[in-house]
Amino acid sequence: MKKEKPKYKQIIDAAVVVIAENGYHQAQVSKIAKQAGVADGTIYLYFKNKEDILISVFQEKMGVFVSKLEEILTQEIKASEKLGLMIESHFNLLANDLHLAIVTQLELRQSNTEIRMKINGVLREYLLLMDKILVSGMENGEFDPSMDIRLARQMVFGTMDETITTWVMNDHKYNLVELAPKVHHLLMKGMRSEERGL
Repeated sequence: MKKEKPKYKQIIDAAVVVIAENGYHQAQVSKIAKQAGVADGTIYLYFKNKEDILISVFQEKMGVFVSKLEEILTQEIKASEKLGLMIESHFNLLANDLHLAIVTQLELRQSNTEIRMKINGVLREYLLLMDKILVSGMENGEFDPSMDIRLARQMVFGTMDETITTWVMNDHKYNLVELAPKVHHLLMKGMRSEERGL
């Protein structure tokens, strides 16, 4: 598998930097190779083309988000607390990698339909884990048991996503991670079970 080859991660990390600094369309393979410190031809030992690099970047980096969320799901805490940790973790990962934030929030949106379809497939795994938090909260009475799970998921992910995109568009002028509890508070107001008033 290509992931086990020594220069794979080096090229992925270089691609994040080059795409963030030049934009996807201007991010030539030669620039990525230079940033990674490898010959142009080496890139093609790992990737078919530039689209393959972008999809691999997303798969690789989204894998980190997924594993962090899997860790949160194993904790013996309330669903509402898991939701708070998920938001904080998501914001933390992007706040600590500005290049990745630009790639995920801006550059991936400009890619073609085929790339977006593949990216959505990777994102689906993350969203299904998020659903587990929402469902457990509905089952234990923390969240409104009658809420539409799909709409709730869109509300949670959409709010997180828009908050991060706005932060990126504003050149990271403020602390993204400090917004996590505020986002959590607003989302809980929308999903809280009225009977429990939690």
